[in-house]
This record gives sequence, structure tokens and C-alpha cells, in this order.
Amino acid sequence: MGQFVDPYFVNQTPATHEAPVDLVHLARHTFGDADLEREVLQLFMTQSRIYLNRLKEARDVENWRRAAHTIKGSARGIGAWAVAERAQTAELLGHNVDEERCRMAIAALEREVDAANGYIRSLFVEH
Repeated sequence: MGQFVDPYFVNQTPATHEAPVDLVHLARHTFGDADLEREVLQLFMTQSRIYLNRLKEARDVENWRRAAHTIKGSARGIGAWAVAERAQTAELLGHNVDEERCRMAIAALEREVDAANGYIRSLFVEH
């Protein structure tokens, strides 16, 4: 198990976790390699901001969906379930960022990305 995972939670289901990132899920995908966990989390922090900005700048359906889909996949990879859910909502909405519902979807997604990234940064400080 990686250094970020409390062994007590290994057999818990993801639904029991309140943290923005499911560290048990992450550990399963990294085979408990703490260095790989750290690398994947750092990549998520960088990529989530890049693709959130691309979502904000999207002016066509393809770029909108690609940005939202990329965030969704990255979030699922690390177990950031709330981010993934918000990204999926954005992906299905459309692409006109001038529409109120799209602006609201971006704002909600950004809040979840910020929460996940803040949580990840706290892990690096703690360890």
C-alpha cells in the first residue's frame, strides 16, 4: 500500500469516503507504489487546471466535450468522484459558455477541482 493510504480503509467501499480523492482507489491503480501515486496526483493537479481552462475557452462542441471528457477520465483515474461527476455533467450539457447553465457547470466543476487539488496539496505537506 502506498504512503498516502491508511490500511484501515483498504476494504472499505468508495462510497464510505468523504475525501475529495479516494486514496484506496488510487492505491489499487498504482499497486501501492507511493512514488507513482505522487506522480499521478501531481499530473492531475496540472492537467485539471489546463483542461478546465480549455473548457472555459471552448467555442465548439468538439473542444468542449474533449476538455470535459479529459477531466472526467483523469478524475476517475485517481478516484476524484465529485470532479468526475461534475465533468460528466459539463460534457453532456453542450458547449456555449455564454449560456447560464454552462457557466454554472464550469463554476461547479471548478469548485470540485479546487477542492481535490487542495486536498492533494495537503497530502504532500503531510508526508
